[in-house]
Amino acid sequence: PGHVQLLPPQNVTLLSKDFAMILTWAPGEGSPPDVTYTVRYESQDRLDKWVKVPHCKNIPRSFCNLTCALPNFYVKVRARVKAVWGRSQSPWVKSQFKDYYSDVELAPPVLTLNVRENSIHVRASFPLPSCVENLTWKYDLNLWEARSEDKKKYEGYFRKDTVIINTTALRGNYCLSARALYESINLKHSEFSQPVCVLLNHKG
Repeated sequence: PGHVQLLPPQNVTLLSKDFAMILTWAPGEGSPPDVTYTVRYESQDRLDKWVKVPHCKNIPRSFCNLTCALPNFYVKVRARVKAVWGRSQSPWVKSQFKDYYSDVELAPPVLTLNVRENSIHVRASFPLPSCVENLTWKYDLNLWEARSEDKKKYEGYFRKDTVIINTTALRGNYCLSARALYESINLKHSEFSQPVCVLLNHKG
């Protein structure tokens, strides 16, 4: 295709969602179906140095996961995106600034239960991007008898920790739910996960 006026991407937003920093956008008005996009980012400590993102060059989709491209989780970054079609390119459009450390949004953990004779072993796994594995993620766990409002709380466990709950005195249907925690400038936490319920010491 020759030179057409390619309109820039719209609604360019740097989102923090489910432990990840993702740039999203919508195609510009009248964009051809086979248009592609290229993304770069700059960090506040090196302004006007736009860094290429190799896995987001000439991509057909309208998002780019930047998490593991970021050199520093404590410095604000912003990203920009342009549309490319044949030899035509749109102007760049920039997002706002965000930093992972204080803006990260957490997803609830996924619970794995191992029910033993007199105990339950609970593990929480998080859908983390590999590059943020070593940040100090924690979780809180709640245990309650189904249909009761009275929750027993187990708080501030590290991500890899197994919580062992003694069930000798528990009878009936018990539910567990957890939320992810992160200490940044203030304490952040996810929503609680969907409850997982188990029958304990069921004689029958």
